[in-house]
Amino acid sequence: MDLTTEPASSIFLPESGRLTLPLDSMFALPQPVEIDIGCGKGGFLLARSKAHPDTNFIGIERMLKRVRKVDSKILRAGLTNVRLLRQECMHAVRNMIPGQSIRTAYIFFSDPWPKRRHNTRRLFSGPFLDALATAVQRDGMVHVMTDHLEYFQIIQNLFAKNTRFEPVPFPVFPESERTDFEKVFEKLNRPIGRGSYRKTG
Repeated sequence: MDLTTEPASSIFLPESGRLTLPLDSMFALPQPVEIDIGCGKGGFLLARSKAHPDTNFIGIERMLKRVRKVDSKILRAGLTNVRLLRQECMHAVRNMIPGQSIRTAYIFFSDPWPKRRHNTRRLFSGPFLDALATAVQRDGMVHVMTDHLEYFQIIQNLFAKNTRFEPVPFPVFPESERTDFEKVFEKLNRPIGRGSYRKTG
């Protein structure tokens, strides 16, 4: 196995050597896999995994403090179909997710890095979409939300240029699965960009 789990933890830690996630052995049951890229405080991840016990979930988050808090919530809830990976999102998707293995990827409210000098730090780029296209299986889905409409336009343009994805209607998620950011921005009447894309080939 390429990764190991901390005792009494849902967090996977890399060992030396090959880092590809062992999806066939890291969950209690062999089920379709979905990933929450930049899972933050884990509200959506936990709600989604509770509501869909027939699906396995991986939450990817860079910040250790957040990962530990989400891990505690997972353990308290007794969830066996969700695992956490503390890793840079781009590196995780490009180098650690097996090809054609992900049914759905959720990328909600990733940091827009609004200052021009920080734009290169944004997650969405041509190489990131290429990595997604490799990780997501044929007919798999990518769902995106952001409150930064300029960034959302950039994201839409990137998907439009990538022939391996096609736009589809954004799904209606139940109230229990709405993210904290989504709830806050809607209370502030702040517009939210939402997009869904199907992997075509």
